[in-house]
Formats: sequence, structure tokens, C-alpha cells
Amino acid sequence: MKKIVVLLVMISVGFTYAQEERTLKLNKEKDLIEVTYYHDNGEVSQTGYYTVDGKLHGEWLSFCQEGNKMVSAKYYNGKKVGKWFYWSGNILKEVDYSNNAIASVNEWTSNKTSVASNE
Repeated sequence: MKKIVVLLVMISVGFTYAQEERTLKLNKEKDLIEVTYYHDNGEVSQTGYYTVDGKLHGEWLSFCQEGNKMVSAKYYNGKKVGKWFYWSGNILKEVDYSNNAIASVNEWTSNKTSVASNE
């Protein structure tokens, strides 16, 4: 289970570096740089924020080429925090981060719930 989650994280982070098209905007209220990455077909690939020194911060969302949400992630000053959600078909995975490490993983499908914990 942990290997699947790590793979999903690597894929979602890989989208960030593979994208050429993006828009950047300084959010003066939050003192953060708002960024949007795009797929080749023009659909939004990822949205999120960077600190002014380049660290991921706040909520990041990743979307497939058809525009469906795939990942909802949270960062605090470059570190993974809180609950991350991964959607794939009828499966929803919830990954809880504590101290920048996976604390637990929950998975739901349309007909059952399974729980795994990394402690």
C-alpha cells in the first residue's frame, strides 16, 4: 500500500516538472506566488502556491487531461502536511502526513472500506 501511495506522489510531482505551460501571479494578500500548470490540450494540470523563496505551500490540486481532479495535497513551507486525497475511478485514498511522513492511509471504494496504517 505504501508503495502505491509513493508512486502516486511521484507521478503527481512529476507532472509539475514535465509541464512547460504555466501562469504565475503574486498573491499580495497571502504573500505567495499562485501558479497554474496546463496540459498540452489546454486543460489545467495543477494549481497551487509557492512561497517567495520557492517552497510549495498551501493546497495543491492536480487534474487529469479531461479536467477531473486526481489529487488534493497540502504543504506547509515545503513540507507535506495534513490529509492528501487521491481519486482513481471509484477509489478514493486518503493519506495523512505527520512530520512530513506518511502516518496512515485509508482507502474507500463504492462497496467497501479498507484501512492501512504506517506506524
